[in-house]
Parts: sequence; structure tokens; C-alpha cells
Amino acid sequence: MKSKLLIASLLLGTVLAAIAAKDPVLMKINGKEIKLSEFEYLYNKNRQQQVEPETLDQYVERFITYKRKVADAEAAGIDTLKSFQNELETYRDDIIKPFLEDTTVKARLVAEAYDRMKRDVDIDHFMWNIGTDYQDNQKQMQFVDSLRNRILVGESWDSIAIKYSIDQSVRQNSGHYGFIRAGVFPYEFEQEVWNTPVGQVSKPFRTDYGIHMIRVNGEQPAKEVHVLHILKTFKENPRTPGEVTDSMKAVARERIDKVYAELKNGKDFAELAKSESQDPGSARNGGDLNWFGAGRMVKPFEKVAFSLPVGEISEPFETAFGYHIIKKVDERSAPDFETAKKSIEAKIRSDKRSQMPRTERVKQVKEFYNYTPNTQALREYLSKELAKHGQYDSAFVADVVAKSDFPIATFDKKQTITLKEIAKRINPKAKLNNESAVGYIESVVDPYADTRIMDYYKDNLFRDNKDFRNLLNEYRDGMLLFEISNRKVWEGASTDTTGLETYFEANRSKYTWDAPRFKGIILSAKSDSVMNIVNTELAQLRAEALPLDTITSRLHKKHTSEIKMERMLMAKGENPMVDHLLFNAPAPQGNYPVGMILEGGLIPQPEELADVRGQVTSDYQDVLERRWVESLEKKYPVTIDKKVLKNVKRNK
Repeated sequence: MKSKLLIASLLLGTVLAAIAAKDPVLMKINGKEIKLSEFEYLYNKNRQQQVEPETLDQYVERFITYKRKVADAEAAGIDTLKSFQNELETYRDDIIKPFLEDTTVKARLVAEAYDRMKRDVDIDHFMWNIGTDYQDNQKQMQFVDSLRNRILVGESWDSIAIKYSIDQSVRQNSGHYGFIRAGVFPYEFEQEVWNTPVGQVSKPFRTDYGIHMIRVNGEQPAKEVHVLHILKTFKENPRTPGEVTDSMKAVARERIDKVYAELKNGKDFAELAKSESQDPGSARNGGDLNWFGAGRMVKPFEKVAFSLPVGEISEPFETAFGYHIIKKVDERSAPDFETAKKSIEAKIRSDKRSQMPRTERVKQVKEFYNYTPNTQALREYLSKELAKHGQYDSAFVADVVAKSDFPIATFDKKQTITLKEIAKRINPKAKLNNESAVGYIESVVDPYADTRIMDYYKDNLFRDNKDFRNLLNEYRDGMLLFEISNRKVWEGASTDTTGLETYFEANRSKYTWDAPRFKGIILSAKSDSVMNIVNTELAQLRAEALPLDTITSRLHKKHTSEIKMERMLMAKGENPMVDHLLFNAPAPQGNYPVGMILEGGLIPQPEELADVRGQVTSDYQDVLERRWVESLEKKYPVTIDKKVLKNVKRNK
């Protein structure tokens, strides 16, 4: 079977620290070095795919032949072809992607998210403004930390939250959120909540929305509820929007009490919700709010929904939206892992966690290349240059930053990142004092360094990562092997007409049949009437002594789809019409049930190469393969380091 390469999946979870492990030369083929890691990779992969066990020595012989064929392809210049290089580059771009991420991170994040789904957490929340720049942000963090210290020494959370928190809900809840569920809030917020012990106050942390701190009050097993509800809203005074008076509440209460009375008298809840509920989102669905967990509804609603027994209807109760009645349909605990996994993975793809596998790989690459930032020296250099220049402005960026070779970081021994490299990433029009400017420029360094070092890693991945090197080499060699084998053996056999004829004549006795076969042309018609007409015309055409090709051409032109003519070589049981005409089988069913032999008949054995071309071609390919391998042995010498060969590791 012809195939460029069958590539098994490769586990990419190896740590980068193992990349630099010693990788000795196992053998040389025509002077080209073959490393131990490449041989071990292919050897162990081959062992996993074997049906019959093969000794190491047997595989070595096959490996040498394989590599000699690759060398022959290189000698033929196949690896220099533009089409070859383009295909290899496309494959490289595809397989490099998993090497740019730590693939273990996703599995860890999924497991972490599922573990959090199993418990709801009761929290208090405080939020403060983000700073205007790096230095200001540090000051704001310090301010929130000072408030945290006041709480830790006994000051009331409620008083701190009401006085300082910018969370708009603080007026209603004094910063108390109650129980929340996993997967609702941003991941960085969730991290602090689920990692803060019960009774503790987190350190200040930042999200895109502000600077936060939280206090964890308790935990409980997570559950979801399914309820129907009916709402009667407070009718607002158009002159004073948002104001709800006691009289407005009284009107809404009277209306909800009437609905409740009807429910007590046996009216269907869903039907009443459709006609009476003022919640436009759920009324049309019979008041159905579907499944929800902690943190999704306002607290008074959530309290009733979670405490109500399944199947029961609540008494009317008040929230900021009006008066409600709830019917509890069902409740459930956290779903099993397989049920939750798909939604968890979708959530991870849509938030900042999607970047974490790459972030972890960047960290590993930095460690591998011994990335060393020059942080303190850079800070001192920038402060000094800003003092000399006078202020941060576009001239400072253009005349100092963009021209400076100051080393802001080094990696992989001789690689240096200079200050001028980040000039284009700095906003020259930012309004900053000198202290803030230093912090701002520093904040640009890490993102740029991450990009720079990962570009370097990609460019040197073939050199530095044996897993990637082996995988790409396997595909490259597979492409070369396919093309050179096609030229030397597969196409070589099918296009060498003289060689095939000579081989067939020399080995004619090998190609025999156990039973005779029909060889010739079968003409089939759609009906007996059509066949009768064709037979009459055939007699006339043959009387004119016309060639068979002319006869078939005229018949086809006149009768088109009413007949079909097939040249074939068939044994008994291989074609229904042949079986019918020559072996007394019933007439075949279908569009062409009537047939006749236009030319030919049974032959006991093959008459010519065409009668057994497939088998002869296959055998001739084997001959060409043997001749080719023999020539390779003379053409490409091999040396093997027997000591290294003894160190080949066999995976279990």
C-alpha cells in the first residue's frame, strides 16, 4: 500500500529540561549522522505497531535500508524541489502549534473547574478603582491593603464596604454577595474566591473591572434548581422614575394575592404565568426560568427558590423587582464529570484561561534558555536618562529609547534584548512624570520579551527539541521515501513496458488459473426488442466486413443508453451477465437484463501480459525493489557505534 507516512500521535508533555539530554550519534549513513533519539523514537513506534515481534538487529537492518532510500532521494535532489519544501513547511507550521503550549495545563484547568463546580462559596466583596498608570495602580493597591488591615484588626466589613466600595450593589447588600457558584465570575476573581480559606480575607487583587478583596464566610455543596415563577411588578411613577411608594407596593401585593388564591384553588401554574406574569422573558414559557445555581438571581429570590421543597408553591414574596410566586420543579447537585466537561472546555476557550497553556510554555522556555532580566539596572538607567533629558516625551522615546543598546535581558548565553527593540511598543505621547514613565516602560518589557524568546524558540525548535525534531524528520523522510519509491519501483514498474513484457515471458509458467475465464466484449440491452434490432444491425455490419471498433462505434452512436458494451476478463462468479451467458446462471436483474457475446469466449490460461498485468506488475516491483536495495548497499556505506546501540531503550 502506497502511503507518504502513517504518523501515530505523539505525547508532547515532556518537560523542556529533558531537551538538552545527551543524544549521541548511533550511526552514519553516507557520512550523515543519525542520533540515538531518532532511532529510538522510530524503533519504539514500530514495536507498538508490530503484529509479529522483531529483534533489535532485524529492525536495524530495516532502518538502514530506509535511511539509504532517503539518502538516494536526497541525491536525486527531491528535497530541493519547491513543491517538496512548500509541503514540508506547511506540515511544520501545523505540528509546531502543540509545542508552543503546555498541553498538560488544559487538563489541569478542566479538573480544577469541575472540582469548584461541586461547592458554592459564601463571600463578601469589596471593589476599588484601578490606577491611571503603573505607579498609581500600586498606590491604589496599597490603599485597599490598608483597608484590609483595618478589617483584620476588627473594623466592620460592612462599614468599610459602605464607605469605600465602588461596587454598585453595596447599598443593597453592604458588600455581602452570599453564595456564588463556579464559572459565573472572571477566572482571576474565581481564583481568589476558591483559594481563600473560610473565615479569611484575601489580599487585594486586580481584574479588568477594578481592585478587589473578598472575605470567604462559608461553603456548601453546589446545587441547581428548576423553578417556574409569576411576577407582579411595582408600577413606577413616571414623574419620579425608580421611586417605589408603599401605595405602589400595595397595588402589586393585591394583584399577586389574587393570583395566589387562584393557585390555591387548583389553577394550573404555567397557564396562570402565561396570562398573569409581568416577566416578559419567562411568561410566554409558563414562567419557566430553567435551571440556575447560586449567584444567578437576587438574594431574596434565590433564598426562596433553594429552600422550597420540590413540587411546592411558595407564598408571595418581595424583591426589588416586585412580588413573586415560585413553583419548584426540581433540584440537582453538580453534574458528573463527563456531562460537565464539554461546557467547561467551552468556557475555558472563551476566557483568559485559553492563554494559560501558552503562558506556561513561555515560562518553561525562559527557564530552559536561562532568561535573565536586567530589571534594577534598567530602572536606574531610565531614571538617569530621564533626569538628563528633563521629561518623558516623544523626543525622549526617539532620541534615547529608540537608539539605546542597553541590555534589558539576556538568554541562551549570547542572546540579548536591547532597549531600542521595545521603542515601537511605547506610546511617545503618554502624559507621564518621570517616575511613572519608568514604570510604564518596564511594563512593556515582559510582553515583548515573551514574544522575542518564543520566536527564538520556534526558530531553534528543530535544534533544541528532540520530540519536534524526530516528528518533523519522520514526515520529511516519509515524503522523500514515497517519492523516490514511486520513481524507482511503483511508477518504474508500471511504465517499463519492455521490462514487464520480458519479465512476463521469462516467468510465464508462474501465471496460471485454476479455471477458465471469459475474455472479450459483452453487449447488454435494456430489452429483448432492443437486442433483436441490434442483432439485425450486427449481421448487416459484419456482412460489410467492417472492423470491430467501427461496429461498436456505430452501435453506440445509434442506440446510446439503450445498450452498453464492456470489454472484460472475468472468472465464474465475478459478473452476473458472464455467469448467465457462459455458466447457465439466471438472467441478471437491472437496467440491462439481456446480453450477448459480441467478441471472445472462455480461455483456459492467460494469453498475454494484459491478462495478468496487476500480478505481473506487483512481482516486477519486487524485482526492482531488490535491485534497488542491492545498489544502495554499494552506494551508501554505513558505520554503527555498537556501544551506543546497546543503550537503545525499549518502551513498554
